[in-house]
Amino acid sequence: MTAPTSSTGSTASTGTLLAGRRVIVTGGANGIGAVVARRFAEMGACGVVLDLPGSLAGAPADGWHTAPVDVRDEDSMRAAVAESARLLGGIDAVVAAAGVVPSWQRPAEMDLTDFDRVLSINARGVACTIKHASPRLGPGGAITVVASLNSWRGDPNITSYAASKHAALGIVRSAALALGPDGIRVNAVAPGPIATDALRSRMASRRETTGLQVDEALERSARATSLGRIATAAEVADAIAFLTSDLSSGITGQLINVDGGIH
Repeated sequence: MTAPTSSTGSTASTGTLLAGRRVIVTGGANGIGAVVARRFAEMGACGVVLDLPGSLAGAPADGWHTAPVDVRDEDSMRAAVAESARLLGGIDAVVAAAGVVPSWQRPAEMDLTDFDRVLSINARGVACTIKHASPRLGPGGAITVVASLNSWRGDPNITSYAASKHAALGIVRSAALALGPDGIRVNAVAPGPIATDALRSRMASRRETTGLQVDEALERSARATSLGRIATAAEVADAIAFLTSDLSSGITGQLINVDGGIH
């Protein structure tokens, strides 16, 4: 029997793994970022959700703050990080979850204006986040970037996305080398397909091309994994919690796949 593919719920127990950690989560009002914020709150962290101004009404974690930001805009990021540090009294960890997935386009059909938009959010946004947040971190600080399985493999239909996520991984590995002497770790997680509302919407929009209903597309994705199911957003959040915690104190510059064992 195929396990559930929902984006909520976790088999791991909650506790105090992140007690006292002061965390900022970009893209934290929706999707995986929102699940991360809720999970971190359950584990004792306090934090600030950074997202576009129009998204913040649904900030997901009780007791957490919000701050408006556009990760493409350096002034916006500088101000949001400064405000977060003020609200929290400092920053111990960063989760860079802000990102966008474009519509399908074959290489000859690419809209290069949209290509630039995807790179500016998924790659430049990560660089901007690390640039302004890393000076606020001290020894023991942790940065985790939500990358993708497209950080290590291509896709014929979303060249811009694969390029942006390859770039994000390069930023992670370079930042790990630069910040390691300061005791700051930088890692990334690579989710496979996660059944968020956004993924379901994209699968529905691709129905004419794929010929698959959403549930059929999800089932096909599940069959391509070793576990026979796709991973959940909660499982991604737990991997990020591990990378943020002292349990991963010897790990940096790594990409951790959270994909059910895609083969």
